[in-house]
Amino acid sequence: MQAKHLISWLGCSFAISVVNIIANSQAATALSFANTLSIPADTTDLSPLNGGSGGANVNRFGFFSDIYYDHYQNVYYGLSDRGPGGGVISYNTRVQKFSLDVDSNTGAIANFNVLETILFTKNGQYFNGLNPQLLNGDKGILGLSFDPEGFAIAPNGNFYVSDEYGPSVYEFSPTGSFIRAFQTPDNILSKVGSTPNYVDGRGTITTGRQDNRGFEGLTLTPDGKKLLVMLQDPLVNEGSSNDGRRSNNLRIVEFDTATGTSTAQYIYGLESIADINSRIPGTANDFGATSQGRNIGISAITAINENEFLVLERDNRGVGVDDPTGSNPVGSKRVYKINLTGATNVSGISLAGTNTLPTGVTAVSKTLFADIASFLKGNGQIIPEKFEGLAIGPKLSDGSYAIILGTDNDYSVTQSGSGTQFDVCTDGTTSTQVPIDSGCPTGQKLLPGYLYSLKASSTEIGRFVPAEKVPEPGTLGGLALIVLSGFLPKRKKND
Repeated sequence: MQAKHLISWLGCSFAISVVNIIANSQAATALSFANTLSIPADTTDLSPLNGGSGGANVNRFGFFSDIYYDHYQNVYYGLSDRGPGGGVISYNTRVQKFSLDVDSNTGAIANFNVLETILFTKNGQYFNGLNPQLLNGDKGILGLSFDPEGFAIAPNGNFYVSDEYGPSVYEFSPTGSFIRAFQTPDNILSKVGSTPNYVDGRGTITTGRQDNRGFEGLTLTPDGKKLLVMLQDPLVNEGSSNDGRRSNNLRIVEFDTATGTSTAQYIYGLESIADINSRIPGTANDFGATSQGRNIGISAITAINENEFLVLERDNRGVGVDDPTGSNPVGSKRVYKINLTGATNVSGISLAGTNTLPTGVTAVSKTLFADIASFLKGNGQIIPEKFEGLAIGPKLSDGSYAIILGTDNDYSVTQSGSGTQFDVCTDGTTSTQVPIDSGCPTGQKLLPGYLYSLKASSTEIGRFVPAEKVPEPGTLGGLALIVLSGFLPKRKKND
């Protein structure tokens, strides 16, 4: 299976490849792996070229920083992050609307197709992936600097998007036009003393989110009344020695969608370094103590119902631009099911100086849903570094659900400290960096992006409640629609 997969990836054809998974021991359980879809890294989106020729910084498809499935329209949204420059190259941020065929019996996915590219704007200006210092000339001014990481759709069709820079939560129209910003709690904002600093990291900032560890995951409760947003890692000043890198306690922030204000914070406990290291052969490649809240983190959250959610948790190892051949052993690529019932609101509680929760504080409950790394290893496949997209897909013919996961390949681009960009090419054994958009050496290809489909039984997924939608406008006019909305049928869900 390994050789078959690599041939498909590295062959001359740029056609999207599908790897069907042979049944293994896990397939006999309530959760099974359906298949893998490999998408070439030079796939382009539909953004305007404005007379140019395209390329990584213009329209190369930015893969799945998050995935959202619209159960009413049977379409998907794939979020791009701040772009291929790592925050030092200008890039207009965007979300991709795409279609995907899902086999109603097996859950296997096929026929990825970009339908629309939606760029984020405010007052006619584009939001941009440049960091605040480079875009605005001031580390303390966020402006239009934007690193999108989490995505959901409101009942009225508007977009909710979380951002790592602030960290922030924004609401946009379906065309990508800015509507409002939610109010980020003060303890989450990155500051030096009382002064905002959206660029620097530990050693400079003293409170708030760690650098590049802001609001990574976002989901909406089915009734549309609450947003749950997760930091990727613990706050910079929380944990033993006031060091978030040593803590496994990160925060889920709850927002009221009507007011845009925060109503609660909950603790999510990352898997312990000790448990992760126990799955890594030998000790030479073990994660150290400061990796707990830095190299281990969450990537996505999606609602099952008003209390239960799926969370994607991972380490920072695997095939990617920093390790194109996957030489470092992977410790964790997992999906957990969590429950907020009984969890303590810690909005007014600091965890500075400790990894131990105070007496009376209860974290969200957490159980293993899927060990993605084991599925991939068991079927001879490579393990990508950045599993970042997670969505509950359509309901299948036997009552189970397709669970869709996606990876972020960082556009298969890396850059020097001075901002010079390079494409990352590999044949699976060796790798090469070449000038961006110049083409890979013979036998090597850019790192693709991947979509994966799991099949989860109704027992495994539990009580799933798709997000609500406002009924579509009829012929009675806006006022009559509002008056009669309680009597109009809602759009049929594809679940």
